[in-house]
Amino acid sequence: MGGVPEAHSSWTFLTNHARVLAAIAKDRTVRIRDIAAHCRLTERSVQNIISDLERGGYLTHTREGRSNIYRVAPDTPLRHPADQQATVADLLSLLAQHDTRHS
Repeated sequence: MGGVPEAHSSWTFLTNHARVLAAIAKDRTVRIRDIAAHCRLTERSVQNIISDLERGGYLTHTREGRSNIYRVAPDTPLRHPADQQATVADLLSLLAQHDTRHS
């Protein structure tokens, strides 16, 4: 299962929370293991981020058998005061446009 992903040594534009949220938005049934591999994070980090996102009202989940089905709250404003005019849907739309151009 591999070890801890290699740490990133400089700053980035997106937070790990944004990366995890985008991965979930792409696939509502994605496994924590797959999010961790995609985002180059540990599974424990992803679990903590998902908990943060749920507490913040950005995400909910339901259990279906042994799997989680996630639901992103698209109309929720972003957290930072300077970004509160934008919503989760705005952020995810921007990231999706980037993915489309680079596929």
